[in-house]
Amino acid sequence: MKPPPQNNKRPQRPKPFVPSNPIRVAARAVVVRDNKLLAVILRDQSGPFYVLPGGGQKHGEELYNTVRRECAEELGISVEPYKMLYVREYIGKNHDFAARHKHFHQVEVVFACDLVEEGNIGHGSEEDSRQVGYKWIPLAELRETRFFPSLFKTFLNDKNELEIPTDYLGDIN
Repeated sequence: MKPPPQNNKRPQRPKPFVPSNPIRVAARAVVVRDNKLLAVILRDQSGPFYVLPGGGQKHGEELYNTVRRECAEELGISVEPYKMLYVREYIGKNHDFAARHKHFHQVEVVFACDLVEEGNIGHGSEEDSRQVGYKWIPLAELRETRFFPSLFKTFLNDKNELEIPTDYLGDIN
């Protein structure tokens, strides 16, 4: 009887796990000074709109460090997060930008932040491609501003002060 043939092939390593529909995690900053909210100005086909500064978390990075890094990259500022305010999801296919964001799903953790240093505000090292600037939006004008998530406007009380819930807000835009 002949011995079985030798298998000289090395065992193959398993392929790394790559999710078919990754969910992005992001951190954003709420910075208020002199009754004004710091916002990043973006532009689309309908014109300018405003969002909180912040962006995507890198692998191995704590969220506090994400919000610090993103504010420095987008706006050239130094912030210090001191309190988590809320968590929201953005499932693109359910909202205004569905055509462009139909496969985009992001979980955002939003922090109250102190502005530590303005530096050369508005001149970050890695601005977003649709970013066209920044603005200190007077809280009294926020309701009339094209701001996302739009639910954020409902956090203004009758005195135009922010009363932000510490909660999970779900899928909002």
